[in-house]
Amino acid sequence: MVEAAKTEGDWQVRAVAWELLALSFRYPTSELAEAVASGEWADAASEVADALGLSMPEGWLSALDAGAQEEGAAPADVDADALLHGLRAEATHLFVGAPDPVVSPYEGVWRAADDGVQALLFVNPHSMEVERFCKACGLGRPEGTNEPLDYVATECELLEYLALLAGGLAAPAEGAPDSADLPGGSPAAAYDEFLRDHVSTWMPRFAEKCTEEARVPFYAAAGRLLQAVLR
Repeated sequence: MVEAAKTEGDWQVRAVAWELLALSFRYPTSELAEAVASGEWADAASEVADALGLSMPEGWLSALDAGAQEEGAAPADVDADALLHGLRAEATHLFVGAPDPVVSPYEGVWRAADDGVQALLFVNPHSMEVERFCKACGLGRPEGTNEPLDYVATECELLEYLALLAGGLAAPAEGAPDSADLPGGSPAAAYDEFLRDHVSTWMPRFAEKCTEEARVPFYAAAGRLLQAVLR
């Protein structure tokens, strides 16, 4: 598990890590595909790992080039648009699936399984706890969306936001409570609480299974990075 950061620089690195992970596990966008195709994602992931002193497997990024995303393709044969198509197909396979995803991206699903009960999106107690925590931080579901807030990328975004506040790198969102009114009485306390009570209860297992089940190098690399950040 990530230890509590103490300096502005520590919080900044953690904010960057969670921002990168949130981008990685959102439904793939052109921004992500271009970053992966250009090598910018790999560079950022390597810098985050170095800055946090993470122990990563040797060569964990070696397969992460544009050509490696499609089996048998040479790097010059794959552009960002083709890569985006492949990433979306894999994200659908891993995180959406039919009838069930290979790797559920929702905390409530994992924790319902731990409790031995059927998972119901939105209305299970763990998802509702995440929603209450987000609201206590002044954050809610983006307008026009109907996605549970215990989604992996959303939880990463919450940690990014709290890390930015803790480091004095951002002001509270419009309409959000002052730092002293956050859970635990400060951004750092809220960060630690959410990491302990929510993220660490399920996300390490999510990351491990994502790494194991990924059929393209990008999601294996993203899973390894998430595993290491949480270790």
